[in-house]
Amino acid sequence: MSSTAESGTTRGTRTVIVVGAGPTGLLLAGDLAAAGIPVTVLEKRGEGISNLSRAFVLHARTLELLDARALADDLEAVGRPLERLRLFGKLSIGLDTLPSRFNHLLVLPQYEVEKVLHRRAVDAGADFRYETELTGLTQDADGVSVHVRGPAADPGTLRASYVVGTDGMRSAVREAVGLPFPGRSVIKSVVLADVRLAEQPESLLTVDAVGDAFAFIAPFGDGYHRVIGWHRGRAVPDHEEVALDEVKEITRRALGRDFGMYDARWMSRFHSDERQAPAYRVGRVFLAGDAAHVHTPAGGQGMNTGLQDAANLGWKLARVAAGHAADALLDTYHSERHPVGASVLRSSGGIVRLAMAKTPWARAARGVLTTVLDTVGPARRAVTGRITGIGYRYPAPRGSHRLTGRRVPDVRLADGSRLHEALRGGRFVLIAPKAATPPAAGETGPLAVRHWAGDRRTALLVRPDGYAAWAAEAPGPDAVREALQAHLG
Repeated sequence: MSSTAESGTTRGTRTVIVVGAGPTGLLLAGDLAAAGIPVTVLEKRGEGISNLSRAFVLHARTLELLDARALADDLEAVGRPLERLRLFGKLSIGLDTLPSRFNHLLVLPQYEVEKVLHRRAVDAGADFRYETELTGLTQDADGVSVHVRGPAADPGTLRASYVVGTDGMRSAVREAVGLPFPGRSVIKSVVLADVRLAEQPESLLTVDAVGDAFAFIAPFGDGYHRVIGWHRGRAVPDHEEVALDEVKEITRRALGRDFGMYDARWMSRFHSDERQAPAYRVGRVFLAGDAAHVHTPAGGQGMNTGLQDAANLGWKLARVAAGHAADALLDTYHSERHPVGASVLRSSGGIVRLAMAKTPWARAARGVLTTVLDTVGPARRAVTGRITGIGYRYPAPRGSHRLTGRRVPDVRLADGSRLHEALRGGRFVLIAPKAATPPAAGETGPLAVRHWAGDRRTALLVRPDGYAAWAAEAPGPDAVREALQAHLG
């Protein structure tokens, strides 16, 4: 099997291997290829997108990142918006007041997201190698040797400057670098089924927990619905066959009826874990998505967190691989995203534990939380910000402007465009006061210069992932030049 690049570089540009072609790997590969970084994607599956997906929602922050890649409108056209997220019982959270252009959930199967991301990565020039499995890797000062088993009769070795494992919970990349995956199984014997329904649910997403049972129903859009169910008293091994009657019984217990389920085209059983790798970087090897963290499906945060990992790592890896930034930039991937992963484990775990509350004190706590979120605005905004992803802030240097490290909304600019449009192409965007004379205007390689639509006096440098890298109030030209030099070189 031939090597991507024996030295790990191509015409002076370092190369990247992404292991795993799920949503996280596809977004990352597309970002790297669009930035001109040679990238190879290894995938154990044969070519073609699997429709056996567990994820069914895109949250606001993820839609913002996709909008910055000109992909959100295509997905909005095939998905269905939902303005309230129901968590359990009477607890639901309204999303219509989110400070985002995407003030809703978008309900659509994971494979629809994969289709769009795959097409973008292919169009940008990413090299896909299917039926190719990583069997090990070794790294040195110059790159990583990836040992693979593929369609060819003999195993082979690929060489790259960096490797990113986006290969799921049972990550071969994580195992190859010797990272543990501490945590535990939280829910065992969860059943999955794709079925037709004789009776349509009243809500686009149907979810509830009653007594010892939990059930979730979401539409594929092709006449089938995905059902996820669990019953506390039914703890059997994952390999035990699932019967439609079992799915119906769990659904009746949790939702009061089974909606006339019939014609199951696929059924399976799995267990839900809470685990997180202690490090997202080991030398030249990185982990993202389920390879780095897994948690319960409560709140629909899994695929979203992985896509946000990819958006954070992609621009950093592209700049370092192209020689435009120092290696230390790559360390910020772990320092920024590992705390987010830990937070998602806590929030999703908290939701599922409250949903399945059995003891009187736990049920009382659930009731208190429901009341607080219904009546206390700051608490509701904090929870909504966590679940939708728009509330996270990255660490900022001491003494920084209050906006540094924060997500920047999709603001309107003086030329009538939006910030997300200016971010397309993986650029930094400098938003300057109208009266200021920035050091450059228009498009200048990795930087786009724009002006505020109003009279704001803040100068704001926005990273390619939509977070503020630097900000200052009415700075002089020298201060702006120093900031650009520090972040763009």
